Amino acid sequence: MIRKLEDFLMNWKHESESTLKILNTLTDESLNQKVYDEGRTLRTLAWHIVVTIDEMIGKTGLQFKATPHDAPKPKTVKEMAVAYKESSDEMVDAIKAQWSDETLLEEKDMYGETWTVSTILQVLISHQIHHRGQITVLMRQAGLAVPGMYGPSKEEWLAFAEEAPE
Repeated sequence: MIRKLEDFLMNWKHESESTLKILNTLTDESLNQKVYDEGRTLRTLAWHIVVTIDEMIGKTGLQFKATPHDAPKPKTVKEMAVAYKESSDEMVDAIKAQWSDETLLEEKDMYGETWTVSTILQVLISHQIHHRGQITVLMRQAGLAVPGMYGPSKEEWLAFAEEAPE
């Protein structure tokens, strides 16, 4: 639960760093990977995470510069990672400058419902985690190593020990 801006900022620091680890591990060649013919590609999922910062946080009234939610998908992973980092950094700076802990209690119209700003921030984090999970499955299918986010990944564990835990 987010009760203070510092709660979000500390959590976001870890989560945004984890997202950047994922984005920086993708390759341009892997971006067309998908689970099934009609499924989303790695490119679509990764870009969705990037533009959701503008799409979701923009509804709160926070004034900041982010990659617009309707921006076309870039061709390269590097462009996605740069756009994500810039949008994330701009959002954090704007939150620090424009909001207080009391802002978290404000209610906003979100997708036909009324959410507090605190809820919006928590959903932004959960949404990002959800799509990172989808991305890691596609990364494995594309033959990419998955970086650890909440502890070592299989590949990182194997670097420490002879076999990864089951």
